[in-house]
This record gives sequence, C-alpha cells and structure tokens, in this order.
Amino acid sequence: MPQLPFNWQIREAAILASHAMHAINSAGRVHEETPHPFRSPYQRDRDRIVHSAAFRRLAHKTQVFTEYPGDYHRSRLTHTLEVTSIARTLARSLAINEDLAEALALAHDIGHPPLGHAGEDTLNELLQKDDGFNHNRQALRIMTLLEHRYPTCSGLNLSQEILDAQSVRAKLPNALPPLLETQVVDAADSIAYDTHDADDAIELGFVKLDELLELPLVARAAANVDSQHGKLDPLLLRRAILHELIELQVAGLVTQTSARLQALENPSVDKIKRVSSDGNRIVSHDLTIQQGKEELESFLFQRVYRSDQVMKVRRQSQHTMRDLFFWYCENPNTLPTGYFQRSETIGVPRSVADYIAGMTDRFFNRDAAYRLKK
Repeated sequence: MPQLPFNWQIREAAILASHAMHAINSAGRVHEETPHPFRSPYQRDRDRIVHSAAFRRLAHKTQVFTEYPGDYHRSRLTHTLEVTSIARTLARSLAINEDLAEALALAHDIGHPPLGHAGEDTLNELLQKDDGFNHNRQALRIMTLLEHRYPTCSGLNLSQEILDAQSVRAKLPNALPPLLETQVVDAADSIAYDTHDADDAIELGFVKLDELLELPLVARAAANVDSQHGKLDPLLLRRAILHELIELQVAGLVTQTSARLQALENPSVDKIKRVSSDGNRIVSHDLTIQQGKEELESFLFQRVYRSDQVMKVRRQSQHTMRDLFFWYCENPNTLPTGYFQRSETIGVPRSVADYIAGMTDRFFNRDAAYRLKK
C-alpha cells in the first residue's frame, strides 16, 4: 500500500489537549494487530462497531414507544446517531479525542434487547439466579464474545479504552475511573434522550408543548427562541424550542467543564482519572441546568414512561418475553447452532437471553407468534 501524506498521530498531537486520550497511548487490544496505515485505533473501533450486526439491529429496536406505528419517533439507531452528534460536538469543543468519543457513542446502546426497557427488565428478572441482565454488560459480551467478524478471535477486538469505558457504564467492580471521552458520551446520552423523548411524547400525543413550557429549563429555551425569532407557527416553535433545549445543555456543559479543567491546573489523563475515581465527574452541568434536567426527567417519568398507555404495552411485552424465554429454555436445540453450543458451557438461560437480546422488535414479535402460536 502506498504511503499517504495523512498521519493520525501528527493530527492528534496538533489538536488534542493534554487531558485528552491520545490513541498513541492506547493500552492496545486483547489480540494484537498490525497498525493500520492511515486509521487510528479509535477510528478502526468506530468502523468495527458500525459494521457489526448488533449495530445494524438498532434500526429496528425501540426505546419507549414500542407499539406505536409511524416513522417519526426514535429507534435505538436514530437515538444513537443523535448521541454521537452531540458527543462529537462536546469532544471537539473540549479538545479531547473525537474519534474515541464517537466510537463510544456508537457502541453505547448495542446491548439493548428488543421491546425497550420492558425487555431489559424482564430478562433481568428471569436471570436473577445467573447474575441478572444489564444492557451495558450485554454490550461487553457483544464486543468480546457474541459478534463473529474476524477469523482470529471472537468479538470485535476493540481497543482497551472502549472496553474500559463500557465497564464503567456497566458499573463493574473493577472498572477504571472514566476518561473525559467516556464522561462526554454519558452526558450526550442524557441530553439526547431527555430532549428527544419529550419531542416524541408530543408527537404521539402523550403531552402538550404548553405542559412542557411550565418546566423552567424548557421555558428558558422558549424565551431564547422568542427573543431570536419572535412568533412562530406551532410546529416550527416546537422544533425551535427543542433545538434550543439541546443548545442550552451543550453550551452550559462546555462552559462548566472548561472551568473545571482550568481549575485543575495542567490537567492530564492521569489527573482526570484521579479526580474522577470517587465518582466526581469533570464533565457536568451547573446546578441550575442540572436541576432543570431533573425536573424534566421527573415529568417524563410520570407523564410518559409510567403512563397508562405505556404501562399496558409494557405488561403485554413482558408477558410475551417471559413465555418465549421459557419456551427456548425448554427447547434449547431450536436455538441457532452457536447459541446452542455455547449453552453447554454458560448454561441454557444465559444463552437464551443472549439470543433474545439480539432480536429486533419485529423479529421478536414474529418469532413469538410462531413459537407460541399466538
């Protein structure tokens, strides 16, 4: 392959701050590989995640509104892309590793099962005797075991920093303190789902914009929109307010985090880890925005996530998932070959959970209808 003028090491050295994770300092991969001539380790991680089957399946996995037809509300994939967009903005603004943040954002939801949070809660209940089920731990299983793309190893063979970040999200006891890139992705996730769940809830008729405007953070965003644009028609007004809601949170986060970094004096990756080792995150909102987010989340929890409509669908989904889980446990030989073979070493319940967790919503519904004759 001919030599190219582009050199990712030179680029990172030129644009990344001392508190950023430089790919040249990566702890490497479990299975050592020859370096790529023009892609950094984290760029390769990003591409491996995007090309994985688990990532593609996010297109047909829903978050909250599992039984509502239509093309407007978010899937796991569109949510992931929105998180990635916000994470890249934050990473670039803070001069940290945008490639690493992008890879982490793209991977952050790949462990989710079908049927939203109802699916995860049901699998966790069914696996209580086997260490439970958690989508963040499941993402680690996908990264290190369940994906099969390379002849030399199981999993995606991602950089250690990706695995470390996912261990933080999974709250494993041996998890290392989070890098700034990890903290940025968690913040971007929160910004995205607060704002976009509100948008979807309005679109589907769960709440009205006027109700959201009673919340201080949303009212603040609306005031900014009014001062910039004046009177708008209802649809444009809603979109402008939700856009400004993201802007408020992103701008506030960059300002607050930058101030914290300056206060550290010559921050480094090691210093960030020491400061973050007790759960005190550098990437955080100021008290006003954080309180506003908590009020918005409480509103969404009561009016949307625990609404009669959502809870009814949740109960139905959980009932069907339990039935399908037990059906496969009684008929493990019907599992795909790899899952059936693995069940001999990890146990049938865990292998069944691995299989069901990999299903999309529509595949789950078709499979349940076929297996359970419903």
